[in-house]
Formats: sequence, C-alpha cells, structure tokens
Amino acid sequence: MFKIPHITPRRLPSVLRRMPKAELHIHIEGSLEPELIFRLAERNQVKLPHASVEALRAAYDFQDLQSFLDLYYAGASVLLHEQDFFDLAWAYLQKAAADNVVHAEIFFDPQTHTARGVPFETVIKGLHHACQRAHQEFGLSAKLIPCFLRHLSEEDAFAMLEAAMPFRHHFIGVGLDSSELGHPPAKFERVFAHCRELGLHVVAHAGEEGPPEYIREALDLLKAERIDHGVQAVHDPALMRRLAEQRVPLTVCPLSNIKLRVFPTLARHNLKSLLDAGLCVTVNSDDPAYFGGYVNDNYVELFAALGLDARQAYQLAFNSFEASFADAATKRAWQHGLKAFFEGLREHD
Repeated sequence: MFKIPHITPRRLPSVLRRMPKAELHIHIEGSLEPELIFRLAERNQVKLPHASVEALRAAYDFQDLQSFLDLYYAGASVLLHEQDFFDLAWAYLQKAAADNVVHAEIFFDPQTHTARGVPFETVIKGLHHACQRAHQEFGLSAKLIPCFLRHLSEEDAFAMLEAAMPFRHHFIGVGLDSSELGHPPAKFERVFAHCRELGLHVVAHAGEEGPPEYIREALDLLKAERIDHGVQAVHDPALMRRLAEQRVPLTVCPLSNIKLRVFPTLARHNLKSLLDAGLCVTVNSDDPAYFGGYVNDNYVELFAALGLDARQAYQLAFNSFEASFADAATKRAWQHGLKAFFEGLREHD
C-alpha cells in the first residue's frame, strides 16, 4: 500500500465524508423515511397506524431483528405504484451521491410487495428508472439485487424468481434476507443453484444474529460470493482464516448492529478485529431510515468509537470497490480515483 498521509482526528470525519466509496448493503425499503411514508400514504390513501412522523420515529426502538422487520414491512404498505418506487429510490440515491458513493448495489424485497398485489414489474421499473436518473445526473452507478425472504418457503422463492426473469436485464444478482434465526441458508440451496445456472451473482445475509455455521452454509451450499453482515464469524477461528484467505467480502453495517443489539455499543463492535484479521470488510448502512444513519454516518460514528485512522479508511473504501460486482477495469478505475483522493490530501489536510 502507498503511504497514507497522516490525518488528525479533527479532520478525519471530513475525509471519511469526501472519499469515494461503494455501498453494497442497502435495503431500499429500509431507506423509506417517515416523511416519505406519510407523503405516500396521503397520495395513495393508505391508513397508517401512527398519527404523525414523530410518533412513527418514536416506534424505532427495536429489541432485535424481528421487531424491526415488523415495522419495516408495515412501512412498505404505502408503496403501490411505479412512481412510489421511483420516489423511494431517488430519495436514497440523492443521499448516496451527497455521501460520495460512486457505486451502489441495492437490495429490494419483491415478495413484500407482490404479496400485497403489487406486480414485480411495477417495483423494478420504478427502481430502475431512479438508477438511470442517478447515473445521468450524478454519474453514480447503481445496480439492483432482489432478495428472497427467508421466512417464506422455497416454493415462494422459486415463484419470485420466475416473476423476475422477464426483467433479468434490470438486476445483477439475488440475495437472501429477512428473519435469520430458524431459517438457515440450506433452506434455499436449490433456489440458489438455479440462480447460479442463470448466471446471476449470489449473496446472502448470514452471521448477523445467526451462528457462524450459517456463514459456512451460505458459502458451501449457496456458493455466496459475499456475506452480508457476517460479524459472528469471529467465534470460529477456522472460518475467519477461510474468509481471509479467500477474500470473501463481508458487508458490515455498524449502526444497524447497534440498533438491533448485535453489539451493545459501537465501541464494542468487532469490525476492527475483522479488518486486522485480513478480511475484506466493507462499511454500509443497511436500513438507514430506521437505524439512524446513511453510509457516511456509519463511517464517522464507527471511526470515532473505535479510534480508526486514515489508513483503515482507505482500506475499507478500497474493499468496497473490490467487493462490488463491477468489471475488473471499472474497479481499478475507482480504486485509482480513491488513491488519487488520498494522495491529494497531502496538500490539503
């Protein structure tokens, strides 16, 4: 690695906010801010269980993943039309551009919407059009990844995949999310095998609340190319060595982990241990409207809590490009731009 200039703690937050980065773990429904929920509810004449934006925000006190998901799915009820999905994604992409995200790989949950009678086509067209606009206006690269809801059946997952395939040109891969405990990756082994046959990238949530064995299953049975979260890997030294040796990316979401009580405080988060062990760790926002921060907030608060420095900032941003599903030449260009950014700090910081 080239020599990273010394950045004082006072100046580091500015560097974190300005440096180019990719975001690889963002659920677009999880970026649905209360203000937009109420705006869409009024437009679509949907009755909400909360009387005001303030009352809804006050409900964001989660005990675990499931208590969050209950509110998350309720919030999605206001998303009915293509314009709603466009507005949702456009709101996130504007924030991402302001955070100097140059590439985003965005999760969405089709089954949350198709179960309410909203066609897959409606969902993906609205999201795709927002991604197109972000590229035109900001130069921001944005790709879509539909996720299977793991609390639903294998049969439901196959049905979702069938509905998605006419729009294959609008997404790059598939993921696995929702309630982790009691729903191991093995449940979807056949679905993911078919996805790989179709040439889709595959990723999976594993090792957030679930045990290290779920990470092993995601790797061995689903052949996941990235592990979303993966923080429980530290409890299995052999797995840690494997993740490091094979450069399997972990898309870690610090503020989410605190909000859902995976760790008691950011100061107790294990991201530094993962990074020190040589793992390809990245920083992401997960469900920023619910967890109190977009990607730059995650960087700034995590670095303050763990005492991380500019060298680690460079490594995390470099990892985010390495872990993306962009082609090799594009990754190199982004990483070159990141290096140029840090080299330029010698004159300005």
